Order: sequence, then C-alpha cells, then structure tokens
Amino acid sequence: MSEAGSSWRHCPCRGERKRMRSALVLKNLVARRAAITVPGTANAMFARVIENLGFDAIYVSGAGIANMALGAPDIGLTTLTEVAEATAAISDAVSLPIIVDADTGFGNAVNMVRTIRMLERAGAAGIQIEDQVFPKKCGHFSGKEVIATAEMVQKIKAAVDARIDGDIQIIARTDAAAVEGFDRAMERAHAFVEAGADMTFVEAPVTVEELARIPRELPVPQIANIVFGGRTPDPGREQLAQMGFSLVLYANAALQAALKASYEVLEALKREGSLTSVSHRLATFDERQKAVAKDHWDQLETRYSAVS
Repeated sequence: MSEAGSSWRHCPCRGERKRMRSALVLKNLVARRAAITVPGTANAMFARVIENLGFDAIYVSGAGIANMALGAPDIGLTTLTEVAEATAAISDAVSLPIIVDADTGFGNAVNMVRTIRMLERAGAAGIQIEDQVFPKKCGHFSGKEVIATAEMVQKIKAAVDARIDGDIQIIARTDAAAVEGFDRAMERAHAFVEAGADMTFVEAPVTVEELARIPRELPVPQIANIVFGGRTPDPGREQLAQMGFSLVLYANAALQAALKASYEVLEALKREGSLTSVSHRLATFDERQKAVAKDHWDQLETRYSAVS
C-alpha cells in the first residue's frame, strides 16, 4: 500500500470512524456467543425504536425492504442501490452496529466486490450473503435453489478481499437444508468457513436438534433466524445461548407488528369514521416526536438560527 493510502486508512473521517467502531463492537458481541437478540428493520424509524429499547445491534432485512418499500414479496426484486440507501439512512439515524442482508450479493463474485464496498460505505458492520440462485427467495419459502459450493466459495473470498475494515463481519448463509438436506447444508457451511467467512448462518433448520448441531459442529460464531410463522422452532434465547449461538435474528417482528396494527386501526377508521375506539393502539403525538428525536432537531434549529 502506498504511504498516502496508509495515511487515509489510519486517519478516517468521522463517518468512517463510526463505521470502524461499529464493526469492532459487532465483532466483540458475536465473540461472546450469548445468543444476543437482534431485531430487524427496513427503515430508520424502526431502527430508532430498536436502539431506544436498548438492543445491541440491528439487522437490515432484505425481506423487510421488499415488503415495506416495494409492497412486494421477498423474491429477489430489490436492488443493491435500494439496500444501500436504506442502510445509509439507518446508519445516519442510530449508533448501533448494523448487519445488512445482502441477499446473493446481487450477482457473481465480481458483483460481490461492489456490493461489499457499497454496503461498507453505507455503514454496515456485518454483511450477510447467501448461496441461493438469483433471483433468491425468502429462506422459509418453498422452491429455492442453490448455486454450486465452489461458486459460493469464490463469492465469499471476493467479499473478504473487498472489505476495507477487516473487522466487518462477512456472514455466509446457506439455504441448502431445504434443497439438499441438513447434512449437506452443514458441509457447505464448513466450506464457507474455510473460504474465510467470519460467521455462518444455516437457514431454516426444522427441529431443535438441528439447531443444536449448528454451533456445536461449526467453529465460527453462528446466527439463528427465528421467523414468526416460519419453519424454524423458537426454543427461546436462554436455550439458544446454551447451544452456543452468537446472534438470534427476529428480522421482521416490527414489520409484522406494524402490519397487524395498521389493519386493525384502519379497519376501525373505515368502519366507524373515527379513531376513538382504537386510540389505545396509537402512539401519541409526543411519543411519535420523541421517536424521531425532534428535540435534537429543535436544538439544532436554535443553535444555527440567524441572530438579528
């Protein structure tokens, strides 16, 4: 590396310092293997709620972006640009480490290089990539297909090489359990570790016994993904911690809660022409302003107001 390049890396701007700190915080969190609960979000509002409630990290859900931004299912319709824009907005709004669902990396190993660089610039502390054929599907949908292990290995190597901050966690997910069987998925995960993945993520185990095998048999930190209504059982954080998982994703709990509440409130509004009967389901005006830190923006307005 040139002297100028070395100086640039060791004297980052404020945004880069934040990203580097977040990556190290996430790296240290996963090393504890304490089944830390990580809620997901598709937008900055839910991210602020997650931070305000005291969670340790945030997951940017690809399914959430598809559902909330596009009104579409999680079937590979989102683009890298859309995911990066959502990540950047969330990174601006919160200080927690952010794990980003990058789907298949939006192409081959060369595309993966651009994906990692864009998401790192956007504020990702961890980047999850998967071995599905593009266009991918939700891990709990039927009809999935996976690429060859050798091809995924090269994509992981490209991801590892592309990151600037070595603390950023490259998370390699396999969806092979539903396609080739659980044992084959575990073989793939071992290959991903050998390729340099910092963490692996065996998607959609269907029994508690399969869940328990994942952290027991794989040498790097592991993620459990609990989807309400999905295929994987939820034994609870205490048991997942005993198994040795590092992180437990609830990727779309906020989305599902908001969707159900929206139907209930708007149905009442349509039926009754008033919010009176469902007022208890609504955040107050003050709660809403607190959630978006209006006081902070008011202080900035006062600070920078022109003096007459």
